[in-house]
Amino acid sequence: MVKLASLKQGRDGQLMVVSRDLSRAITADGIAPTLQAALDYWAETEPALQALYQQLNQGNCADSFAFNQADCASPLPRAYQWADGSAYVNHVELVRKARGAEIPASFWTDPLMYQGMSDDFIGPCEDICLADEAWGIDFEGEIAIITGDVPMGTPAERAAPHIKLLMLVNDVSLRNLIPGELAKGFGFFQSKPASSFSPVAITPDELGDAWQDTRVHHRLRVHLNGELFGEPDAGTDMTFNFAQLLAHVSFSRTLCAGSIIGSGTVSNVNRSTGSCCLAERRMLEILEQGEARTPFMKFGDRVRIEMLDQQGQSIFGAIDQQVTKYEAL
Repeated sequence: MVKLASLKQGRDGQLMVVSRDLSRAITADGIAPTLQAALDYWAETEPALQALYQQLNQGNCADSFAFNQADCASPLPRAYQWADGSAYVNHVELVRKARGAEIPASFWTDPLMYQGMSDDFIGPCEDICLADEAWGIDFEGEIAIITGDVPMGTPAERAAPHIKLLMLVNDVSLRNLIPGELAKGFGFFQSKPASSFSPVAITPDELGDAWQDTRVHHRLRVHLNGELFGEPDAGTDMTFNFAQLLAHVSFSRTLCAGSIIGSGTVSNVNRSTGSCCLAERRMLEILEQGEARTPFMKFGDRVRIEMLDQQGQSIFGAIDQQVTKYEAL
């Protein structure tokens, strides 16, 4: 068991071990300078990180300091690979239904996946800087795994041990740019700017019984401008678990340690739990009222994405970001 974060420093951050209650932290440079370095030699570094974590939780680290989420970069400030799926097929079906289209039967048996930009992630408390509100700025609350080295052709039944860490995601989407890009038949690019991740990444065993069948069985809470927007259960209605997503990504390629795979927008069939993105709410409005009434994000809007345990304690810390206008240099 261990919780890890990256202090903002250079391009790849400085590795920290964070206490279970997210109150204290200690740098782990005696074990590995960065999270990527720790993942590269995980068999050697994980036991040492776990020992330091235990000492920190027991209050036996004289060099510990108060943990400040705003000082964190994303756990991996940049990564060799970021692949995002759409594991909640209910979400995909809803979006298609709003425009009168049925989903192909294969969507229920073969995961959707796109490869996003991974060279410069946004910090969990940093602004989302974009040039134009007309692009249709949206947040997407998700969960992601970080892998170790994964052989090509790894089947789902042998994928779980390759899942080293978990974290939350805000996969920013520019909805009004997506249709034109998809019409080209070559996938997302401009419509998918930099994503951000929770301040803290955790080993799956930190979740206890909430980690089952490589799914996270907790609610993902999203607030927009201080008001609860949605809190669907991430373990419910997840058509493809993380082992299946990992098998899909490694089908024809090996993955290096530090590869990130996202779940796609968390979504429940039970609409009373709310949504984790604006597009889903807008689609529900179209189906129920004939038109979308909820606007996309404007400059100054703030989104907060967080997951709490049964005692109400934050597990990963919070992604807490404001949308601001980007001014070109």
